[in-house]
Amino acid sequence: MNPIARNTICLWYDKDAEDAARFYAATFPDSSVDAVLRAPGDYPNGKASDVLTVQFTVLGIPCLGLNGGPAFRHSEAFSFQVATDTQEETDRYWNAIVSNGGEASACGWCRDRWGLSWQITPRVLMEAIADPDPATAKRAFEAMMTMGKIDIAAIEAARRG
Repeated sequence: MNPIARNTICLWYDKDAEDAARFYAATFPDSSVDAVLRAPGDYPNGKASDVLTVQFTVLGIPCLGLNGGPAFRHSEAFSFQVATDTQEETDRYWNAIVSNGGEASACGWCRDRWGLSWQITPRVLMEAIADPDPATAKRAFEAMMTMGKIDIAAIEAARRG
């Protein structure tokens, strides 16, 4: 078993933590499934060998997936923000999440089939919104507000005016 990180993000899943972890590991670089802990015996809501927790890494961030049942659901109050460098990379991550039972949202946000929110955010967008010229930042922001998946060319055009 891998050593336990000092600080780990714990994500609550109904019963699919291992499936989610394997999807993230297959989708994002610097991601892996590190350990799967199974129940050593029967318990009130499960049986011996059911997956209890999954240690995994997403883009270098240690996570623990907890199969805790349906009591709690993910919300937009927590999301992974993935900075991308190209439209191809933006499209690849966005499409992987949405086409695998996920859901598109607005302004670069989408949700995976387990209900976890992701912000697929091109660096160009972050730079444009932080532009020292308020008019430039406003144009980029207004362009973003019309988008689901971020269109880098449209952000760059808005930035240029």
